Amino acid sequence: MRFMTAVNFKVLPVFRQRMTNVRSFCRNHWPGNEELPVRAQFEKIKLHEYHGTFAKSIHSRRQTAAIVCLRSFATKRYNDKDSSNNNEDDIGDPASLPATVVVPEVWPHVPVIAINRNPVFPRFIKLIELSNPILIDLIRRKVKLNQPYVGIFLKKTEENEAEIVQNLDDIYPVGTFAQIHEVQDLGNRLRLVVMAHRRIKIVGQILEELPKPQDDPVSGGKASRRSLIRKKTENKIPELVQKIEEVNTSENKIIEGAQEKVEEKVNLSTDSTAQTGNPQALLMVEVVNITHEKFRQTEEIKNYNKALTQELIKTIRDIISMNPLYRESLQQMLHQGQRVVDNPVYLSDLGAALTGADAQELQQVLEEMDISKRLRLSLALLKKEYELSKLQQKIGREVEEKVKQQHRKYILHEQLKVIKKELGLEKDDKDAIGEKYRERIREKTVPKAVMDVLEEELNKLNFLESHSSEFNVTRNYLDWLTSMPWGVTSPENLNLQQAIEILDKDHYGMEDIKKRILEFIAVSQLKGSTQGKILCFHGPPGVGKTSIAKSISRALNREYFRFSVGGMTDVAEIKGHRRTYVGAMPGKIIQCLKKTKTENPLVLIDEVDKIGKGHQGDPASALLEMLDPEQNANFLDHYLDVPVDLSKVLFICTANVIDTIPEPLRDRMEMIDMSGYVAEEKLAIAKQYLVPQAMNDSGLTNQQITINDNALHLLIKSYCRESGVRSLQKHIEKVTRKVAFKVVKKETEKVDVTEHNLQDFVGKPVFTHDRMYEITPPGVVMGLAWTAMGGSTLFIETRVRKPSTGKKSEGTLEFTGHLGDVMKESIHIAMTVARNFMSQQDPSNTFLIDSHLHLHVPEGATPKDGPSAGITIAIALISLAKNQSIRQNVAMTGELSLMGRVLPVGGIKEKTIAAKRVGVNCVILPEENKKDYNDLPKYITDGLEVHFASTFEDVYRICFAPQQESDTIRHEKSLTFDISQPQSAPLLGKSTD
Repeated sequence: MRFMTAVNFKVLPVFRQRMTNVRSFCRNHWPGNEELPVRAQFEKIKLHEYHGTFAKSIHSRRQTAAIVCLRSFATKRYNDKDSSNNNEDDIGDPASLPATVVVPEVWPHVPVIAINRNPVFPRFIKLIELSNPILIDLIRRKVKLNQPYVGIFLKKTEENEAEIVQNLDDIYPVGTFAQIHEVQDLGNRLRLVVMAHRRIKIVGQILEELPKPQDDPVSGGKASRRSLIRKKTENKIPELVQKIEEVNTSENKIIEGAQEKVEEKVNLSTDSTAQTGNPQALLMVEVVNITHEKFRQTEEIKNYNKALTQELIKTIRDIISMNPLYRESLQQMLHQGQRVVDNPVYLSDLGAALTGADAQELQQVLEEMDISKRLRLSLALLKKEYELSKLQQKIGREVEEKVKQQHRKYILHEQLKVIKKELGLEKDDKDAIGEKYRERIREKTVPKAVMDVLEEELNKLNFLESHSSEFNVTRNYLDWLTSMPWGVTSPENLNLQQAIEILDKDHYGMEDIKKRILEFIAVSQLKGSTQGKILCFHGPPGVGKTSIAKSISRALNREYFRFSVGGMTDVAEIKGHRRTYVGAMPGKIIQCLKKTKTENPLVLIDEVDKIGKGHQGDPASALLEMLDPEQNANFLDHYLDVPVDLSKVLFICTANVIDTIPEPLRDRMEMIDMSGYVAEEKLAIAKQYLVPQAMNDSGLTNQQITINDNALHLLIKSYCRESGVRSLQKHIEKVTRKVAFKVVKKETEKVDVTEHNLQDFVGKPVFTHDRMYEITPPGVVMGLAWTAMGGSTLFIETRVRKPSTGKKSEGTLEFTGHLGDVMKESIHIAMTVARNFMSQQDPSNTFLIDSHLHLHVPEGATPKDGPSAGITIAIALISLAKNQSIRQNVAMTGELSLMGRVLPVGGIKEKTIAAKRVGVNCVILPEENKKDYNDLPKYITDGLEVHFASTFEDVYRICFAPQQESDTIRHEKSLTFDISQPQSAPLLGKSTD
């Protein structure tokens, strides 16, 4: 039994009123029955127990014993086996809640309902829905005990969505005391309609152990709703009499215990004392009522409060007049016949509840106890809401005015269309669109298959709604289809002399490419018609592959279009998307034809060797159809889905290496090699193109800067040894920029750049030595190699790893230098050939058989592979075995077979340029590469002694003899100009590849 902290006799009138309600309830439900039902007596016991009045102050001892007996009887009503639908006890029925006529003035212990967003003000009703089973069980128990009261408190953080908080710090201490008016039990949820009555404040937490909620598997988690069978009281009279007699013997103990508990205070109890700590979830709290601060009611304060009240009422009226939604909210908040003008307390709460302010601001109004301050806070919130309403109304008016104007404009346009259509001045939108597309193709030679598709799509367009998505798809398709240059070609230049002038003006050298383009023009002139070709320019970066293609388009008077396929992984970039996709577009070649507006443009496909391959298809395979002369006359794009003639298009592809180009694609192209430039070509390019362009870009004239040939020669030799001229162009631009800076600062009026002051502009030389060994020792031989950047020298070093032990065991060979698998195989072949050759030349020399050797290729960070170093490795091993240096200034290249044959290799031009660049005057090449050497320009072969070898024995005689006369081509050393590293470069200074 729970008692109040002190005897409060103000509760007695309330209790009497409660008992009157219980008696009235019983008379209405059981008329004519002298005995109160067990349910009614039990409600009476609960009311008596809650209000803390002890038995001695109300009833006699016999009445107390009867009450205790009835309580014992009432606790067994849930175990009845019988069922009755007429007496079902269900708290989900609002009628099961006994109506409380008078709300108790003091109710110290209430359940906690923590809410988010907005607090509940006194005299306002709120709908609350609970889903936590522990809280639902607690509310059900309180309602059954006829204690339908809760405390509603606001959470401090809105992110906390839990219905049960863990400690007092999670909620604000000031809330409202609310009465549950209606309960709707939904099983796993509980819906409450509560009305707040007054402000309360938390003083502590009540620790109360609740039984865990049990779900009914039959009813789906709802509380047990078994009917409470009230059996006839005459059947229970003997049992009641017996219980009364048993209680009479212990009534004195009960009363004495009750008196002792009345004298004790609840806060000293250990079972249900209010605790400030929070070891459990916060379910029950002890609260006290909050009273408003008392103040001296002077005339000034009255006038001030009256002014605040009137201003607050005026602001509420303004808000209501501005937005009718507030009127409905206010009507729901006010009770019928309620006058709030004379009640500043309720008026301040009403003003705050009417606004959409933040939860913290509303909580501040709820916690404010001074009436004047609360009115000011509410008035501030209402003013802010009023300004927000005015802004909202202004925005609404602007939007409405804009919509009206657009609607009016639309109506006028529609009326104008109808008027023009009636007068015959204008056609319908669909007719106008169809007429526009027909006008586009009127002067074009459209194939019959394309014309059939076009007519079909135009007829389809007339039946589609203009606002449908299919209409826009069809319209875009027709736009692409009619924009194609059907039968439109640009007049081609067939004048050879004019083409030669254009090509020579833009580029220096490149005789192979120029000759091929002139042949194309000559064939077109003889046939009287042009035909497309597929060319592929391959060479190192910077040799002008891209720029020469643009010059070719000028020479042929063709439209120019370029797109790169480097890194492309989507086949739709070539052949387009399907029309069913959102945002579908045709492929690059269709976009090219639409942009150039001709059927015979020059299309440059850049970086074809770097094309990718992904899960969206293989673009290289898509290029096969486009670049095949036998198929591209009927090229089918996925988007257009009609055949397009590409046979008149001149395709030019560019690549750095041809090994990565797929073989079927390489087979469809005519390959033209563009190797690197020698120093003479670089010097001519710099003088004719790079220097004038750099001076023009820097704003300099010939009166302000001069760069002599010796400075350019030093720049090429010591700074720019790549195959192309891109690096040379950057260095020349660097010189001109520094000269422009000096001229602007008025340090000088003219600068002469020579080999002596070149370092002042470009810094220290990058390359100081031409080769690693000026004099090659035994076991070291210079080879020639080809890379994607051009040709270079490659030294082979051999050395004894450890001396022979004298035991009869075969020696070993270790090799290093980041070598590839093919080069490793070449080392093994060269070792076998060298051993056999030494056994024939000098049988007593078993050095290569017994010794443990180490072979190394310098510059280990650079990967090396290929068979062309075979004869170089074998000569290096023999030189080490003989302990004799080979002939100086000799470089060689060639693949070596196991039988000692010297096989042909590639990159003869690049390797020859590399040998001449480092000052080598004797080169050994395979016999079968003689034709490649004969094709080289004279300025490359001048001053070189070249030997062609067919067997390894020929190489041996050349390397270990001062001169060889058989099978030798000699050239007088007419020019000793150094050659830069053969990395191809463009001849046009203003555009490099």
